[in-house]
Amino acid sequence: MRYFIPILYICTYQLSAEILENAEELEPITVTATRFNELVNDVPHDVHFIDEIDILEDMPRSLPETFRSNSGVLVQKTANGKGSPFIRGFTGFRNLLLIDGIRLNHAAFREGPNQYWATVDPLSVSRIELIKGQGSVLYGSDAIGGTVNVITKGSDPLAYGKDQLFSEGRILYRGSSAEQSHSGRAEATVGLGQSTGVVLGYTDRSIGNIRASGLGELPHTGFDEMGFDLRMDHYFSENVKGTFAYQQFDQNDLWRVHKTIHGRSWEGTSVGKELRRSGDQSRRLAYAQIKADDLNGPFQKIHANLSWHNHEESRYRIKSSGKADSQGFDLDSFGTWLQLESKTGIGKLSYGASYYRDQADTFRYDLDQGGNVIKERIQGPFGDDSIYEQFGLFIQDQINVTDHFDINFGSRFTHVMADIGKFEDPVSKNSGSMKDDWDNLSSSLRGVYKVSSSGKLNFFGGASQGFRAPNFSDLSRLDSARSNEIETPSPDLDPEKFLSYELGSRYDDNRFSAGISVFYTDIRDMIVRTPTGRIIEDELEVIKKNGSEGYVYGIELDASFKINDRFSAFGSFAFNDGMADTFPNSSVSSRSEPISRLLAPSGVLGLRCNLSDSQWLELSSFISAKQDNLNTRDRGDTQRIPPGGTPGYAVFNLRYGYQLSEELLLTLALENVTDEEYRIHGSGQNEPGINFVFGASMTF
Repeated sequence: MRYFIPILYICTYQLSAEILENAEELEPITVTATRFNELVNDVPHDVHFIDEIDILEDMPRSLPETFRSNSGVLVQKTANGKGSPFIRGFTGFRNLLLIDGIRLNHAAFREGPNQYWATVDPLSVSRIELIKGQGSVLYGSDAIGGTVNVITKGSDPLAYGKDQLFSEGRILYRGSSAEQSHSGRAEATVGLGQSTGVVLGYTDRSIGNIRASGLGELPHTGFDEMGFDLRMDHYFSENVKGTFAYQQFDQNDLWRVHKTIHGRSWEGTSVGKELRRSGDQSRRLAYAQIKADDLNGPFQKIHANLSWHNHEESRYRIKSSGKADSQGFDLDSFGTWLQLESKTGIGKLSYGASYYRDQADTFRYDLDQGGNVIKERIQGPFGDDSIYEQFGLFIQDQINVTDHFDINFGSRFTHVMADIGKFEDPVSKNSGSMKDDWDNLSSSLRGVYKVSSSGKLNFFGGASQGFRAPNFSDLSRLDSARSNEIETPSPDLDPEKFLSYELGSRYDDNRFSAGISVFYTDIRDMIVRTPTGRIIEDELEVIKKNGSEGYVYGIELDASFKINDRFSAFGSFAFNDGMADTFPNSSVSSRSEPISRLLAPSGVLGLRCNLSDSQWLELSSFISAKQDNLNTRDRGDTQRIPPGGTPGYAVFNLRYGYQLSEELLLTLALENVTDEEYRIHGSGQNEPGINFVFGASMTF
């Protein structure tokens, strides 16, 4: 630890009296950590929750921003509207995002921070679960830093009498001065008691240019986005439920400003040379699921899924020379999985199979200044006419050794196949193709010890293997990478391998709760970008290779204490460090350097105050230490990381909430009260300055 700054986070929080009463009666459960429905203190993992009420109180603009109050997660933003959480040292395709158990991760995910998590509308979410350091046993490739399951809003027909008609509407609004933004959502729920319920929602956002302290209005940081979602839950019987859902999310005219001449220098950062770099993306998901619980016979639970996921992305660029190009991809991902649960003489078994098939077409056109096509390239950002398949079988056994001690042991076999139809050799400009496949067997052994029958205090720990197979982007990318870099195809790659160790403890009662987790992740054969020394299209060429060995470790702490009926205190702290082999230039074989874009020492310390049963007040401060623990490529990324590292910051926020009635909640906030100039480490632009935010939620 090179620097330490005391962390202050003063915050208040209140639910309505009815919600708070229910929250005290029910313990939270997790549905993703072990694929069992379990109380948090029975889970041998570090688990974090973000509930619907948290989202209504905080009104985050995007899904990644829902993690901003978690001191152990760094939410990097390459551009406004592009957010990518760093979890235990990893981001992008080394974290797994699920939507109702369905993989959002697909074979087009690129190295480092990417924009794909921002295509999930947080206002359509009822609950978010984050499981850190889980490994690949339960969900396969990619789940290295963490696994996030987004559970979408559904209805509960069982809460109503048989054949009783029910309906509800909701309107949500968020307005922000420093983002010059307006967000609105209309939502309706209708159904028939004991049978069927339908939730329909539409979200629209207009995001303006950021007003940043010291820099003024940041050009081209505004964009528009729209979301639509539909979910129907039907009960065939009390314990058999079918779900059908469709969701769509679109982002339009989203700029990567730091690569252009419109970027603003801050603390010595450089400004890009391109005249324009803007893009659109659209994601659509449709799925059908059936879930049966409390069954008689060999299977006590059955959960099956069939899904279709589509992702379209396009980018328009004008270089400093005036040359222009347009590129993008259209990817369809078809998925199916089956999960079974059985109670046996050797424990409670969870087992099943999954299969995903990604099929993608890509394009790139060179354009003249009038926008006319002058040349069609062989491929877009990655190889054209490409297919990617993942098949997996898993089994996990939960064994009750004693009334206080449980062991979870599991293994997963995964077969991955990649078939790249056409990719361009950057030197010869000829077309090539490749096909390869890989097998992996990952295992996990974890345990949890509950000190007493009350379950208030537990100790957990274990080891989990993880892997990530090369995807379309690894094998055949021909596109910009970090500042002033272009990545070219690397068809000869093998899977990355990781082994994560964790020890932790959690205590929870009505007045005091606390948790600690210490982790260490061993890295083997990690795929890293390597300079070749060649210059292509005025950018430094990098290729990928399995050449990195290393480790990342850290500690995470959190606690809360209810002082009295009005006040309570809470806090948290997180620290990450690690080293891995890098290839700083074409003349050096390798050397060990810090992990890229590490989380700086950060955390929270807070105080809550309820003004009355219906009003609350919040004063908060997010503080981060300076991050100058950089590797060679971090230091070379001068458009995003200032020379000498990203300065530390303290951002104070004042928030007030008023629950006028059961139907109407109003929130007012003054964020960044001191108008602090700051940038989240690794991001492409600064965060907003002093910012007035108004939020409202009305049901009817």
